[in-house]
Amino acid sequence: MVGEALDFRYLLIENYKKLKLTEVELATLFIIDHFIEQGNPMITADLLSLKMTMPVKDIDKVLADLLRKKMIDYIEDNKKVVTTLEPLKKLLYREFEISLNNENLLRKKEKYEEDINNIYKKFQDYLGRNLSPIEFSRIKEWLTFGYSEEIILDALKEAISKNKKSLRSVDKILLNWSKRDDLEKEGHSVIDEDWHKNIEETIKIAQTPWVNIDDEKDK
Repeated sequence: MVGEALDFRYLLIENYKKLKLTEVELATLFIIDHFIEQGNPMITADLLSLKMTMPVKDIDKVLADLLRKKMIDYIEDNKKVVTTLEPLKKLLYREFEISLNNENLLRKKEKYEEDINNIYKKFQDYLGRNLSPIEFSRIKEWLTFGYSEEIILDALKEAISKNKKSLRSVDKILLNWSKRDDLEKEGHSVIDEDWHKNIEETIKIAQTPWVNIDDEKDK
C-alpha cells in the first residue's frame, strides 16, 4: 500500500502549497501529528497551545479552517471522539499516485518519441532518402497497431532483401507476418484486408512518386 511506504510529512511539505495551506496551518498539522504519535487521541486548541506561541482563540480558528478544508476530522473510536489526520493522508497519497502516473506517462511518451525517431532514422538510412509526410504517418500507424520497433525494422530489411524499397512493401510483410502468427496461435486470422485497403486509398490520395514506382514492382 502506498501509505505504508511513504512518510506523509514529506508529501505534506511537497504539496501544502498546492493544497492551499498556509505555513501556520502546516505547522499546526505537524504539531497535531506529533501529539497523536505521543498517544493523545483528542487534539484541542488548549493542548496545541502547549507547543505553539499563538493564542488559544487563534489556534481554534486554525483548527476550524483545517476541518473545513477536510485536512483533519473528528471521529468516534471506542465511544470516544478522537482527532484524525486520515483525510489529509488520503489526499496526499492520492496526489502522489497522480504525480507518479503523470511521470510514468511522460516516460512512456519520451520512450515512444525516442523509438519512433530511431525508426525514422533507420528507414531513411536503409532507403537512402528522406521520408515523406505520408510515410511518417504510416510508421506511426504501425506502432499504434502494436508492431514493435524490432518487427518493423525486420520487415524493412525483408523488403529491401527483395529489392522493394516502399513502405507498402513493408506493410505487406507486416500484414503477412501477423496473419501467420494468428494462424499459428488461433488457427485463423482476425486481420482482414480492410487495413491494407485503407493504405491503398491513402496512397492514391497522396500520389507520391515512391508509391507509383514500387507499386509496379509489388504486382
